[in-house]
Amino acid sequence: MPDTNELENPQVIDWNAFTDFRDGLVDTAPKIETLLAELKQAPQDLSRITLLFRLFHNIKGDAGLCRLPFVIPLVHGVETLLGRMRAGELPFSDLLAEVILLTLDRLEQTIELLSEKESAAALALPALALGLEGISQQPLENMDASAIRLIEAVTGFRPGLSVLPQRDASHAKRNMAERHEDLNFFHQLALQLEARSPLFQGRTARNLELALETNKEAGNRVNPVQLEAAVYLHDLGMMFLPESSWLQVEQLSESAREKLNQHPQWGAGLAARMVGWQEAAQMVMQHHEKPNGSGYPNQLQHAEIVDGAKILAIIDAFDAILLKHSHRGQQRSILRAIAEINASDRQFAAEWIAPFNRVIRAMLENK
Repeated sequence: MPDTNELENPQVIDWNAFTDFRDGLVDTAPKIETLLAELKQAPQDLSRITLLFRLFHNIKGDAGLCRLPFVIPLVHGVETLLGRMRAGELPFSDLLAEVILLTLDRLEQTIELLSEKESAAALALPALALGLEGISQQPLENMDASAIRLIEAVTGFRPGLSVLPQRDASHAKRNMAERHEDLNFFHQLALQLEARSPLFQGRTARNLELALETNKEAGNRVNPVQLEAAVYLHDLGMMFLPESSWLQVEQLSESAREKLNQHPQWGAGLAARMVGWQEAAQMVMQHHEKPNGSGYPNQLQHAEIVDGAKILAIIDAFDAILLKHSHRGQQRSILRAIAEINASDRQFAAEWIAPFNRVIRAMLENK
């Protein structure tokens, strides 16, 4: 039986050892995702299953050496599942891949939160560990139902959510010719950023729709025109930084991170210098602030952050999670992204997560 006390409130005992574990996980997690993506194409490949088992076994061993006992019950359940697959008792399936990926996501989130000396209580680690222990012992005929229950219990969403419907510029709510000419200009700047990487294709229209619909779901508390401008401009500053600092998903150096953290000021500065866009400028400047005051650039508290910035924070992070997964060879999994957003209660304003969830559900149901 997993120790729920350790899982409810994971702690760092030795910070030097913790750093070693974190750095090792940064290297290992993309390998795990790549192997799972390959297994979806070749589910009977025993060599890849064996390699996955070894990677998780190494994580468990490293956790023991680094005095991180909360990691062990999470990884042990996955290790048991992979052991049964390796022995031929259990076939690899997309559902079990989702369980493994969910565990990896929660482990990465926990390590990130502990790095920032924040609580991981919202990640439902006890429920995940208990669910993994239970599912790893299930007979084959009960496996799918158990996997679905586990995923829904931990994330609040049923598995099977794959991708949002594709969007392009033609899905914008208003005809471009009817827009303010400043918005046309902002939109063109956003498309220039989007053109920097094939992974960004459709990003502008997707983010715009999610932001406007989330705002609408909450009663249009934010001026939609100002919000639209903020969507276009919030990442404009990225174009003034080396692409190596924002197209990679690996851990950044401290100096690279400091430069990256300056990017909201560029888009905000442009909007602030143009007549009538001060609200948008404020949203752009604040979209990486966090309700607990740990964000940047000004470490604002919840009450000091404007609603438009709170919406942008969720939309921007959601897209970044999808991009991270696609870098690792996975499809743009909505289940994983929405689960990560819902577990990050200190990063986002709670009052905006519920309307965002309703928008995602509606889009998936109507695609």
